[in-house]
Amino acid sequence: MPDLQQSPDERRIPIDKVGVKDIRYPIVVQDKYRERQYTVARVNMYVDLPAHFKGTHMSRFIEVLNLYHGEISVDNIETILTEMKKRLGADRAHLELDFPYFIEKRAPVSGARGLLEYQCRMVGTLADQFDFMLEARVPVTSLCPCSKEISERGAHNQRSLVTVRVRYSEHIWLEDLIAWVEECASCEVYALLKREDEKAVTERAYDNPMFVEDMVRAVTEKLAAQKRIRWFSIQCENFESIHNHSAYAMIEHGAR
Repeated sequence: MPDLQQSPDERRIPIDKVGVKDIRYPIVVQDKYRERQYTVARVNMYVDLPAHFKGTHMSRFIEVLNLYHGEISVDNIETILTEMKKRLGADRAHLELDFPYFIEKRAPVSGARGLLEYQCRMVGTLADQFDFMLEARVPVTSLCPCSKEISERGAHNQRSLVTVRVRYSEHIWLEDLIAWVEECASCEVYALLKREDEKAVTERAYDNPMFVEDMVRAVTEKLAAQKRIRWFSIQCENFESIHNHSAYAMIEHGAR
């Protein structure tokens, strides 16, 4: 049968990324306390396409994925990318894994247990060298210092989302990365709170007010102290409870 994808393209325009997107697939994530956590990722797989080819072979992406059925983890992402380059005749390969990760947390007073979901991401790229980035999106509570300062009763607070991305020289546990972020917020977010817990977290946030600028700076100090992290970026978005907009801040640090 004719291979239309390999036929010449007269426009001679190279494509940076072409492939398959939003595949739901099981993966394994290293768990600090339970060794492994099985979850389902949304997978994106891309390669570059030279100017002289009309198209890529989409089925080969799925074939590569199926080679590692039940075994996809941070340990073999480079191997998967190498196989993608080989099968598709590409110079560059790119793999993205977006997945939910669950950590059991105890309420601060009652000790009630509950699983809290964190959206996480692993991104690998292989050209001449392998590049890997780990991302965690961490929900936290923020309380406005200005509102506390000018109000006689209370202060406005809201849920915030801190997105942290790191490149590192030695393994970083997701649990540690998430904890570093939570330590820099007005208060953590919990899956389950009893009345005594709700009182405690409300008072803790009130005693620890944070602007969005404060949080990204605090996380920057925390991550910069970790010598194994060579690059990071931090984004914080406060979903303002008294405004119809969000507050936002971002810091990038280190060499990629």
